[in-house]
Amino acid sequence: MITVQRVAKAAGKHLTRTALQLRKALGARANRGCPACGRTVIGFFRYGDNREWGCPQCGASPRERLMNWLIVAGMLRVPTEGAILHLAPNEASLVKRFAAAADYVPADLDPARYTVANMRRVDLMELADVDRYDLFYASHVMEHVPDDMAVLRNIHRALKPGGEAWLIVPLWDKPTEDGSFAMSPRERERRFGQWDHVRQYGPDFADRVRAAGFDLEEIDAAALDPDTRHFHALDDRLFRARKAA
Repeated sequence: MITVQRVAKAAGKHLTRTALQLRKALGARANRGCPACGRTVIGFFRYGDNREWGCPQCGASPRERLMNWLIVAGMLRVPTEGAILHLAPNEASLVKRFAAAADYVPADLDPARYTVANMRRVDLMELADVDRYDLFYASHVMEHVPDDMAVLRNIHRALKPGGEAWLIVPLWDKPTEDGSFAMSPRERERRFGQWDHVRQYGPDFADRVRAAGFDLEEIDAAALDPDTRHFHALDDRLFRARKAA
């Protein structure tokens, strides 16, 4: 669906990415770094309201860079000896990291949209696995599902004892506002920022995660060392949910 908002975001992305290419051609010094691709860059391109959203080398978003930095820094551990369910695997750097697992399952409701090998169709509303996965990862997925509490319970059941769900969702400062697919796409875009979202989460997303039975740790990019955050242009918040052992 093409909307004015999507066109404006795409235009801003193109213009700022072109400006970075021009600065590079004119000899600007690369003094920033992308933990997703490991390259030095002269800056990051804009997308929407975020002026430093994308890596000009690999396209990694702030949340993709945050996840890579947390893994490299040892704050998160990828269970390569176990099983990983990776929903909506858009982020190439994380596909590469997670695919090292003994049992890697990249999946989506519409797997044909992806070029990742061995994609499977998974509807989180119908996820029926029990004690199957060591790690579940979903970035900007929960705002698309019709019943997020049912999905959180399904994820909890699908994890092995001690398993973790790494969840990232779009956040605003207000309480969560729910909608439904009965609303028109334009109304959903107006209220939730995107036509295919059915809710906008606030910090109380944490309460929903705990209500599904998880122990929870929140890792906010805003709480990291300011120099590190600036150097990599890190943003977003990870909800690290753990199923009791």
